[in-house]
Amino acid sequence: MSSWNASIRAAILIAVCLSMCGCGVVAAPCRVGSSALKAVPVAGHVAAVPTDACADVIDPDSLSGS
Repeated sequence: MSSWNASIRAAILIAVCLSMCGCGVVAAPCRVGSSALKAVPVAGHVAAVPTDACADVIDPDSLSGS
């Protein structure tokens, strides 16, 4: 029974953290993937355009800083 309570507490904690963090957490995989692609010489920036667009759609406020 105590492990069940611990699981519920962990789920509630994660839900609260995600709601406070906003969409930046959801856009993080797109941003990390974009950064990894940009490290590739010559074609990296071109290949990263779709992942940049993905992150911008999910979290557009990260560009303006507001």
